[in-house]
Amino acid sequence: MAENKDGTEKSEEPTGKRIEDSRKKGQIARSKDLNTFVMLMLAAGAFLTIGGQMLTEIMAGMARGLQPARYFFYDKDAMMGLFVELFMNGIWLLIPFLTIMMISAVGSSILLGGWSFSVEALGFKINKLNPMKGLGRMVSIKMVVELFKSIAKFVLVMSVASILLWTQMDTFLGLAEEPVNQAIAHAGSTIAWFFLILSFTLIVVVAIDVPFQLYDHNKQLKMTLQEVKDEMKESEGRPEVKQHIRQKQQELSQSRMMQDIPDADVVVTNPTHFAVALKYDQDGGGAPIVVAKGADFIATQIRTVAQKHEVMIVSSPALARALYFSAEINDEIPEGLYQAIAQLLAYVYQLDAAAASSNKDKKLEDVPIPEEYRLDVDGKLETEIE
Repeated sequence: MAENKDGTEKSEEPTGKRIEDSRKKGQIARSKDLNTFVMLMLAAGAFLTIGGQMLTEIMAGMARGLQPARYFFYDKDAMMGLFVELFMNGIWLLIPFLTIMMISAVGSSILLGGWSFSVEALGFKINKLNPMKGLGRMVSIKMVVELFKSIAKFVLVMSVASILLWTQMDTFLGLAEEPVNQAIAHAGSTIAWFFLILSFTLIVVVAIDVPFQLYDHNKQLKMTLQEVKDEMKESEGRPEVKQHIRQKQQELSQSRMMQDIPDADVVVTNPTHFAVALKYDQDGGGAPIVVAKGADFIATQIRTVAQKHEVMIVSSPALARALYFSAEINDEIPEGLYQAIAQLLAYVYQLDAAAASSNKDKKLEDVPIPEEYRLDVDGKLETEIE
């Protein structure tokens, strides 16, 4: 188990912030063996696909350079022109292969850990020159794994190469009996296939190195319990984080609230500024419960959901304001509004019994609301009763 400098145990998994901070510092899990494996495989593939054409062009260029026309010997400018032409042809001949290698070098480096560029990682750090830390790295578990990988690569490559040479010995000996051009092409093709097979053997090392690099990187980022607590305090103390948390909480609360509206018995509206959805369990014996409430845009959404699910909407401005400012979601209505809500529910049940099918909002006036619950749109006590 990893330990901190003060000896405390790093037992906690790294947080998202810890991982993001490490990326900014350039601390990302990387596998050199994975990069090498991908580059070698693509190089071998390139040799097998375009190697034949490259070899043909190279042989033609060499023949032209080694057997120049007689007049080249008497004209320095013509000889220099031939040299420049052959040189440029060689450059153009190598461009496709070099392009593949450049793409593979960039692509293989981001296969593990993704793309990341950090200026901080390029900076000079004096503590890297500490000989004691260097000695510690030399005897670490990571260095033992690196030593094992080096031995494994040597044994694998040598073993496979020996097997290939032993099984293809007759092929190589037979090249001496073939015409020169045919022998060169045959040898190039055989070597390219050898190169591909030898490169593929490194997949064994890659299969060991990649999980180890991920494990070692995660181990280095692990945190103590105190570090996790300190980070949570720091994050939650930021105003933007608090605002984000409150916004998410409001979104979740609003989503749950809208899901409860279809089960409501009635929605009381202002009719435009406020909307409060009530549900009454006649068998439960308790008071009616506020399942949803909102102002302005939220009130419009509540009305829309209620209309969609055929929940009765009753317009009673004073009662809607009283409920909105005095009761919270999932709480029972205040005792002072029992009589007003009883009159409201009786009105609703009466309309249900009459099978009222109109989609228009119903109006309920002269509801008995106590003085302390007579509020205006700002939640303040009214001086005059509407």
